Amino acid sequence: MGIGKLKLVLIIVTFAAFAFLIVVLIVRHGKKKKIKRALEELEIEKNKLASSPIVPELAKVEAFLNNEKLEVLYKEWTDRLNQIRETQIPRLSDMLLEAEYSLSQRDYKQTIYKIAKLEMELYKVRTNSDFLLGEIKEITNSEEKNRSIITKYRAKYRELYQKFNDTKSEFGIFATNVKAQFEVIAKRFEDFESIMDNNEFTEVNKIVTIIDELIKHMEIVIEEVPSISLLTGTILPKRIDEIVDTYNKMVEDGYPLDYLNVEYNINESSTKIKDIIERTKNLNMESNLFELKVILDYFDSLFADFENEKIARKSYEDTSYNFKNKLAKVNEIVDDIFEQLDEVKNVYNLSDENVESLKDLRKELQEVNNNYKVLLDHTGNHTFAFSKLVHEIEGLSGNLNKIEEKLDNSLDAIGSMRDDEVRARQQLEEIKMVLKESKLKMRDYKLPFIPDSYYVELKEASLAIKEIVKELDKKPITIEVLNTRVDTARDLVLKLYTKTKDLLRTAMMSETAIVYGNRYRSYYEDVNRTLNYSEQLFYKGEYEKSLENSISILNRIEPGIYSKLMNLNEK
Repeated sequence: MGIGKLKLVLIIVTFAAFAFLIVVLIVRHGKKKKIKRALEELEIEKNKLASSPIVPELAKVEAFLNNEKLEVLYKEWTDRLNQIRETQIPRLSDMLLEAEYSLSQRDYKQTIYKIAKLEMELYKVRTNSDFLLGEIKEITNSEEKNRSIITKYRAKYRELYQKFNDTKSEFGIFATNVKAQFEVIAKRFEDFESIMDNNEFTEVNKIVTIIDELIKHMEIVIEEVPSISLLTGTILPKRIDEIVDTYNKMVEDGYPLDYLNVEYNINESSTKIKDIIERTKNLNMESNLFELKVILDYFDSLFADFENEKIARKSYEDTSYNFKNKLAKVNEIVDDIFEQLDEVKNVYNLSDENVESLKDLRKELQEVNNNYKVLLDHTGNHTFAFSKLVHEIEGLSGNLNKIEEKLDNSLDAIGSMRDDEVRARQQLEEIKMVLKESKLKMRDYKLPFIPDSYYVELKEASLAIKEIVKELDKKPITIEVLNTRVDTARDLVLKLYTKTKDLLRTAMMSETAIVYGNRYRSYYEDVNRTLNYSEQLFYKGEYEKSLENSISILNRIEPGIYSKLMNLNEK
């Protein structure tokens, strides 16, 4: 490195060190300035404490020193003031000096620590001073403050008293007690004036508090007592009489109302009302109006219960009447079924499941009959309320409806068997008629040859008809088997009938084609030869081949001959 460069580096380092030093000095100066300002503010706060208005306020108290309690307080306050002025504030001054000394020594850390302690001590002294000043002002400002409060209470008192006088008749038997309470409050106002005249400021807060509580209580009295008087003197006694009259009449008419405990609850309510009256006379208003409203709500609910019982009775009687008729009908049907069950089992092959279902149904019906008898016993001896009986009869009606539904299903099953038997006999006759018609058709048109397959199908159809007859003659009849026999016979006979029609139609068409073609025999050798062959096929019973053969040759001479022959055949 050259000398020039070395000098440049030294200059830069020197400049940087100098700049760093300046920054440090500026920071330290700023920190010192900030701490000093904090100390100045703390000193101002200390001086404010020293000049607190406690002394002038305490001097005012000297004019009231005419009773022992106030003198004791005055001495205590003087001692506490001296403690603040002679001990606590000087201590603050010492702590300020110590902090200033640490700052002068540039011991910033220690200075900040001392400032923190000073702030805490200053807070304690300020709190003691403010608390002491508040206690003293409580006395010095007592007359002005409390007279202002009492003035408001007097206005409220006059307002309440005027309202009482205007509505005095609404207070009933409690009017005398309420008026006596107004006199008590008026006496407390006199006590307040006496205390203020005697400068007994230590007692004034107590009397003000008492008056406040009395006024607030009187507001409740004026608000609630007229309602209590109306409820206890008129509404509730009348309501009790109405309930007793209604209750006795309904009991005479056979309504079971024991579950409502009316007599017990009326006695309890009457006792409660008497207790509320006594409490109200003593102006003990706690929960009185609320309890009376609860009693009134209970009596109103009793009327609702009475009305519900009347509705329930009508509902019960209607439902019971309908239930009784339906039960008798179902009992009769079930009895008839079981009287004829052996006969039905002999006629029809009932499954074990069907029989067991009927037996279960009879057991369920018997249970409903038993429960209904118990219900009638309870109805007769007035054991249960009609509202409960309605619930019971509705439950029995629901069970009976289910039984009736099962019974309908069972009757439908038996009825279906009978219908199937009748239908099978009708269809047997129809099937016989179709078979007979097939035979007649075959007999009327004397074919030269009948195929063996036709006789086989005829035999199968005849046997199927015999199976139906055999099944109908069985005891008991198995309906499923019978229906199968009928379906089989019907299919075979219809198949035979269709085959008969087709066979006859083909044979007739074949014969017609040969006859029609005879006109061409003498003119066409191939026609003569073909028709001869067709005749051979016809007499062998191969009518379809015979027809095809004839149509094929004739169609060459007369195109569309098949349709023409069809028309001729239909004529």
